[in-house]
Amino acid sequence: MRCSAAAAVLLLLAVLCTHTRAAFLPRHISSLIPILQSLEANNTQDIPSLVRALGGCGTPVCHTLLGDPPPTPVPIPEPWTLLSHLLHPNTTTPERGVVLAPDGSTVALAPLFAGIEVGLKRAMGWPGPTDQPYAALDVLYAVTITEALGTSFLLARVNGTAALGPGGCWDDVDNPQNFTLLGPPSLVPNAVANGAMDGVLLGTRLAEDPIPLSILFRRYYGVSNGIASGWPHSSRRRQDFGAQMAVGKLEEEVAAMLRVLRGLSPTCELLEEVGEEEEADIARRAAREFMEAYVECPAIVPRCMWGARPYRGTPRPLSPPLGSIYIHHTFVPSNPCRSFAACARDMRSMQRFHQDTRGWDDIGYSFVVGSDGYLYQGRGWHWVGAHTRGHNSKGYGVGYVGNFSSSLPDPDAIALVRDGLIPCAVRAGWLHQNYTLHGHRQMVNTSCPGDALFQEIQTWHGFK
Repeated sequence: MRCSAAAAVLLLLAVLCTHTRAAFLPRHISSLIPILQSLEANNTQDIPSLVRALGGCGTPVCHTLLGDPPPTPVPIPEPWTLLSHLLHPNTTTPERGVVLAPDGSTVALAPLFAGIEVGLKRAMGWPGPTDQPYAALDVLYAVTITEALGTSFLLARVNGTAALGPGGCWDDVDNPQNFTLLGPPSLVPNAVANGAMDGVLLGTRLAEDPIPLSILFRRYYGVSNGIASGWPHSSRRRQDFGAQMAVGKLEEEVAAMLRVLRGLSPTCELLEEVGEEEEADIARRAAREFMEAYVECPAIVPRCMWGARPYRGTPRPLSPPLGSIYIHHTFVPSNPCRSFAACARDMRSMQRFHQDTRGWDDIGYSFVVGSDGYLYQGRGWHWVGAHTRGHNSKGYGVGYVGNFSSSLPDPDAIALVRDGLIPCAVRAGWLHQNYTLHGHRQMVNTSCPGDALFQEIQTWHGFK
């Protein structure tokens, strides 16, 4: 590293250290980048193993597959202390070791770095474990998702709890400190799913082309000097993971993991009364439900993440399954939003207009479609919206951010609704299987959703 670059790293680290003493390090990917740069400048050879030494992937399977992490020096160097803070903010947070990415998603660091460690080992020719039963595992999937997935579904079988989710929200997206889950926790909340998928994708990439992690993270998460720019690769993690991992392959890997867990304490107790057929059924359900939730269905940014105001008055409940979907464009804002920050800002602007100018109780749409790879929760699945006069209780209103009178949304934004939201809504019971799809102009005297978008939706299933 050139002297000027090393000096810049030291300056960034000094800023982070000062911030840490004054308050707490922001739990953001951009906080992680200078720490990685500092470790790389100090020739720290195996950063993922260091993460395990500081409390990352420390389960029995992970330890057996990846080996012993390096010893922790005394005194602990400052970069190690900062990294340890991101891994373990405190013992009272509902979900430890998570950070906020510029795309608005929350990522668990343990499965992310475990996948990266496997990728780097493979780049150096590491053959993986050869002893049974571990030789049957694909280590990349084992340390990122299948151990957590198999164990979570076993616990759900015993306790009757959810095996996947929930999501959550940060207290401040600019200076995230505290993360709150939006429901009872599982071993695979959304942050672990995101971290696992990122670990698989980045581990695969590093196995083919090992590069410094600070550069890898900047490129993948869209971080440039702590500022998000463009549409980061991380917002496509679901599509990219789905292209790499078929549901049948994931089922095979979970089944192999369950056979390993049967021989380990304390997980062996969870399998004492599980026969071979039920074990196969657990693997099948775990793979199918994970892929449906985190690959086939699009991510929806919750209200608390885009900074929604409270609902005014008392919301009226819907009675799903509903029979219709109504497609809109926002017209104003007229430009598509292409980043989490821009889309969240547009959501707040629309909510202010709908509440303060139009006098509505809340933002009118059920869901809003960004051009950043994400859907945004408006009134959601449960509450009557204010999107299609005379029909608000009969269907969900989905609005595309932008003016699509003469141009179309991006192909990925079109697919978010056509191929993602609508089929998932049918499968989850929010929407009738024989639903009808309409443009706003078919129900109300309006030009919405614009000539170009209206022509497009006439080719979609369910259009009437």
